[in-house]
Amino acid sequence: MAVGWMTVLKLVPWGEVIKNAPVIADRAKRLWDTVGSKPPVAEGQVAPGSSVVAAAGPHDTAALRAQLAEAEASITQLHEQMQASSQLIKALAEQNAELVQRVESIRVRSWWLVGALALVGAIAGLNLAVTL
Repeated sequence: MAVGWMTVLKLVPWGEVIKNAPVIADRAKRLWDTVGSKPPVAEGQVAPGSSVVAAAGPHDTAALRAQLAEAEASITQLHEQMQASSQLIKALAEQNAELVQRVESIRVRSWWLVGALALVGAIAGLNLAVTL
């Protein structure tokens, strides 16, 4: 069988994960804000920085218009995919941050339980020593 879960969990640098979780969540939120606020390119608009070459004849114009319409549809589809991807990244980053917080609280709680168990063991040992 493959490597056990405990081995895999031991290999994860939890200190780095916990330290970087807020940064990852913040950057994912900024990505979503940036991508979510940009409207898709409307039909007939030209993207900044692009140029349109004047066609030589009516057949060339029709072909260029068809290519332009195809490119606009492709850009719109890519923009929608980018928004969906960035929304997914944001959700995953938020879940990761919440998971890291819960793991940290479980780690702290388990150390408290280890301390309480050691105290109870010491009291039980003293009690046993006194009664014998």
